[in-house]
Amino acid sequence: MAHGPRYRIPFRRRLEKRTNYKKRRALLLSYKTRMVVRRSSKYVQVQFIDYDVQGDKVVTTAYSRELTKYGWSGSGKSIPAAYLTGYLAGKRALDSGVTAAVLDLGLAISHPNGRLLSALKGASEAGVDVPHDPKVLPSDERVSGKHIDDKTPDLIQKVKAQIDTLKEA
Repeated sequence: MAHGPRYRIPFRRRLEKRTNYKKRRALLLSYKTRMVVRRSSKYVQVQFIDYDVQGDKVVTTAYSRELTKYGWSGSGKSIPAAYLTGYLAGKRALDSGVTAAVLDLGLAISHPNGRLLSALKGASEAGVDVPHDPKVLPSDERVSGKHIDDKTPDLIQKVKAQIDTLKEA
């Protein structure tokens, strides 16, 4: 291991490959709320976060496992589930007073027609202004779940109607 007066130890979260501090600083300097999208092997999570010197403040959160309350019976990690999670988080953000945000994907690699960008499409359709290029968003066929099943588009419309009508406590 290197040692000496010129050796600098990287931050712990950088060593763990969890935070890119250069990108984080650029996002924080925008002084906008961040729309943070994270995925796991089973679920998708969307959060709207404000920066504070004492620590980031989470404005609102939505998990794909919450979609079962609204009638979703599909997988929590699919593209339609990510879209609905982004839509749910966008509606909650609007209720909390957030109208604009900046997308923060962290160290995740985004692919066109992927889960992360489908969550962005859901939040944009909910009414939150998130700057993006429309070319990178998934197609309507992928978001509606036609590639999964013939019943999925109807289920998505039903869940969206449930999200629109129900108010969270």
